[in-house]
Amino acid sequence: MDKVSENPFKNRRGNGIDTPLLVVTALFVTLYLTSNIMAVKVISIFGLFYFDAGTVTFPFAYMLGDVLTELWGFRTAKRVIWLTFFCNLLLVVCTQIGVWLPSPEYLGETAGAYNHVFNYVPRIVIGSLVGFLLGELSNAWLMERIKERTKGRRLWVRTIGSSAVAYLFDSLPFVLIAFWGTVSTHDLVLMIAFQYVSKLLIEGFFGTPMAYAFIKGIASFKSGRKE
Repeated sequence: MDKVSENPFKNRRGNGIDTPLLVVTALFVTLYLTSNIMAVKVISIFGLFYFDAGTVTFPFAYMLGDVLTELWGFRTAKRVIWLTFFCNLLLVVCTQIGVWLPSPEYLGETAGAYNHVFNYVPRIVIGSLVGFLLGELSNAWLMERIKERTKGRRLWVRTIGSSAVAYLFDSLPFVLIAFWGTVSTHDLVLMIAFQYVSKLLIEGFFGTPMAYAFIKGIASFKSGRKE
């Protein structure tokens, strides 16, 4: 019997895989997919503030986008952004197949709920993808430009400054595409305004400190691997 040669990459330390990049990418993609599904539900607070439920998780995806650009550069961040784009398209295709497939009559209520949610998801995802590409690409590009200007200092200026511009490119097309005709113009304006402000506040108070923690943790992990 011929001897099967051993995979030369099997026992290589770390198998050549950048584990932190893999983890950040997985979290980045997951948060965007989660945000798009959560966005089906519109939240109302005291009848004054309107926003989709995905607003809660969305800024943390931006935070990870900042981490990607900060540690691996705009080119790598752009690749991950396009990967996430195609993962969102895959979400739409798969969930729509689920809508079209038949269901037994005794599970009609469950099937109806599924169809109600995921028939709306394509519109959410289309709006999200337009805003996502405009917002994330501008965010990553600005992060790198600001980093060059500040000579790598003041990370918080980069994370908040880039997001302040990127959230405009993201929130406006997303809300208009996803919710136009389903809510009143008054509520639409409130949703755009509240989404922008709330995302920026979440970024400032939670996202940026988490970005510092992620970057510090990844740096410690990499230095530990070299020792």
